[in-house]
Amino acid sequence: MYQVFARKYRPQAFSELVNQEHVRTTLENAIAQNRIAHGYIFSGQRGTGKTTVARILARCLNCVEGPTNTPCGTCASCREVAAGNAPDVIEIDAASNRGINEMRELRENVRYRPARDRYKVFIIDEAHQITSEAFNALLKTLEEPPEWVVFMLCTTEAHKIPATIASRCQHFSFRSVGFDEIAAHMRWICEQEGIQADDEALAVLAQVGEGSVRDSLSALDQAIACCGTVLKAEDVRALLGAYSLDTLAQITQALADRDSARMLDIVDNLVRNGRHLQHFVRELARYFRNLLVIKIAGDNPRLVPASDQERERLASIAASFSEQDLTRYLQLTMDLFRDLQFSWNPRLHTELGLVRLVEAGKLLPIEEALASVGNAAPPAPPAPPAPKAGRSTGPSARHEAQAQPAAQVQPEAQVEKPAPAPGGLQQRLVAALRELGMAFTADAVEQSAMVEAAGELRFTTPPNLMLAMQSADIQKGLEHLKAGRWKIKVAPGNAGTAKPEPRPEAQPAGDDETMRRALAHPEVQRFRELFPDSEVRVVRNLKI
Repeated sequence: MYQVFARKYRPQAFSELVNQEHVRTTLENAIAQNRIAHGYIFSGQRGTGKTTVARILARCLNCVEGPTNTPCGTCASCREVAAGNAPDVIEIDAASNRGINEMRELRENVRYRPARDRYKVFIIDEAHQITSEAFNALLKTLEEPPEWVVFMLCTTEAHKIPATIASRCQHFSFRSVGFDEIAAHMRWICEQEGIQADDEALAVLAQVGEGSVRDSLSALDQAIACCGTVLKAEDVRALLGAYSLDTLAQITQALADRDSARMLDIVDNLVRNGRHLQHFVRELARYFRNLLVIKIAGDNPRLVPASDQERERLASIAASFSEQDLTRYLQLTMDLFRDLQFSWNPRLHTELGLVRLVEAGKLLPIEEALASVGNAAPPAPPAPPAPKAGRSTGPSARHEAQAQPAAQVQPEAQVEKPAPAPGGLQQRLVAALRELGMAFTADAVEQSAMVEAAGELRFTTPPNLMLAMQSADIQKGLEHLKAGRWKIKVAPGNAGTAKPEPRPEAQPAGDDETMRRALAHPEVQRFRELFPDSEVRVVRNLKI
């Protein structure tokens, strides 16, 4: 009967373990010094050798030449442990034997001596699934078992093991196996089996395992069944649903070209070919991660799990982007992957996410943005032209006449930004915030000086109103207006509410027809009658 590689090439001795030197050294020394504990916990990622080490340790303890670090492999005990039918090595699947009744039965079995071997070994797989009541029933037995009993608890979730159990055992944490170690191990197996596989194909198989030797060997079995004795990278990718570097590079090319339409075409091709969009986005996140790592740390084989050819191509692609861009792309891709887990329309979310990547590439680098804030002053708006003599006094003419004194009376040094015109962004933002019920934020925005520059809104706000100026609330108001995305920056200052230095009221000159007409307006006169002690500094936005 055919045996899969994960079983056929399962390690039978400590020397055959892959990338678990800390476990091997400790257990070998414990056996050599006759310091064998009564309880062990083996935890780690799936497929890293936890159950395998438990079986090897059982062979070392019960070998006729033992306890020894090098079991003979030929005695009855060694052969039966390897076959999984040793009478004194009991393997228990805690996923299906997790209740208190099973633990009571185990506790009764512990009292009897081994039938033949030196130790009675209990290997409990998936131990984290045992109920709390069952753990409590096992607690006293695990703390003080008979001298011939050894417990080995294997789990992928060590944090679910109660502290009372963990404190009575020696805990070994298994490491994920590195990319190079898995690829080398599969290359050795292919040599033993007469399989021809190029380095890129083995790299794809090693990446699929994600640190699990068993997962990679299962994928190798599947690839051989599909492709025969010659494994090529493109065939392996097609079988496993992996994406080639050429496919993923289309995304970065579209980003470099600022081509949103190309992004939509890529999603359409994925859907037409029946590809899983969530899996594609996960591979895209891994792709951006590799680009970012190469950009930061260079072509380091330990940090980038890929073949030499792929690392060279990744380095050439990463050279076209900055670290800030790649970081932004990676974060947006991870957010997209998270959203797809709860998406009712994966295609829509994927298209929107990829278009956002293109738009994110248009943002200014942080250095340029800070430089513009520190050095660049907002441009002064042009003053409206003065009306000619004899011009019509209709509404438009009166509006121009009202706006002109404002520019003449107020000194330029005290003006951070001119007051927004009726229907301007600041006034519309205030109205939108009031509609949303954010009265405090609306008042703070109204009393702040706002400057628009390069996709950014800068507010200078009185210190007592800073708490009301939350960027998220302001952004909600902008979204309500459908005004697009803006960078919000709020700084304390006196621009909104501070009273200017007192100065004498500007009096109209005898030949200044514009100022005279503005001050003679009925609304202005009515205001001065209601507030006789007030002074008129600026006349603007009169209602006709």
